[in-house]
Amino acid sequence: MNDYERIEKAMDYMVAHAAAQPKLEAVAAHVHLSAFHFQRLFCRYVGISPKRFLQALTLERGKQLMASSSSLLDIAHTLGLSGGSRLYDHFVQLDAVTPGEHKRQGQGVEIAYGVHATPLGSLFVAVTPRGICRMGFVDATSADELLARLAKEWPLSTLHHDPDATRFAVEALFNRSGDASATLSLHVTGTNFQIAVWRALLTIPEGQLASYSHIAQALGTPKSSRAVGNAVGANPIAIWIPCHRVIQQSGALGGYRWGVAKKQMVQAWELAQLKDTAPKPESCFIRH
Repeated sequence: MNDYERIEKAMDYMVAHAAAQPKLEAVAAHVHLSAFHFQRLFCRYVGISPKRFLQALTLERGKQLMASSSSLLDIAHTLGLSGGSRLYDHFVQLDAVTPGEHKRQGQGVEIAYGVHATPLGSLFVAVTPRGICRMGFVDATSADELLARLAKEWPLSTLHHDPDATRFAVEALFNRSGDASATLSLHVTGTNFQIAVWRALLTIPEGQLASYSHIAQALGTPKSSRAVGNAVGANPIAIWIPCHRVIQQSGALGGYRWGVAKKQMVQAWELAQLKDTAPKPESCFIRH
């Protein structure tokens, strides 16, 4: 088991046992490490302490849901405004495939793909010269299946394995010390309605939540909550197009293409990252 697998297994364990508030020693034992070594490893790869992650997963997440109630009520007015979202510090730009490009079915387009280990699980990433076109969790769907779907979506394109060409998409997520002024482009194909929904998702501020029905209202189609849900489920780029920020009107998590446990993990990681933008020096170390 490598370090990334240990971290993912530990977060899976904390998600599954959140109600019991497992101690550091219990989580460390689950991945066969000492508490001291596990604490240092977790902080190195996740950027926060296991305790902070567990807080975000449970009590802090509950507070966040309550604090988000006003956002849910106002989402129809705030969608489309990027000022409050740290995601836009990266200048994320969604570029849709044109009708002409769709008709050509990817002819003449070279797509690089690769699989990268992350604290949240292995991610399959594919990029065209115009941006990221696919990102998905390999533990939920095999890399071969994701590659097959990509080939079906871009049947006349040239696919080649090149992890060096796709690594930037993952590093931009987990390395916040990079160039914040660099533009990150997403290159997607979908119906006009799907693309409108994905654009709306990009405007939900990091660490905040929105409901399917309020996204439908924001798009001017208040009766289209089910269609919004289908478009969210068809999101081709996990995390960067943040479908994990969409919940049910009741406050329940709702579904997630990569599994509800993964959705909870991503939400907790994102919230903890947001709250720890200026961590205390001792926050990731055990005092003796």
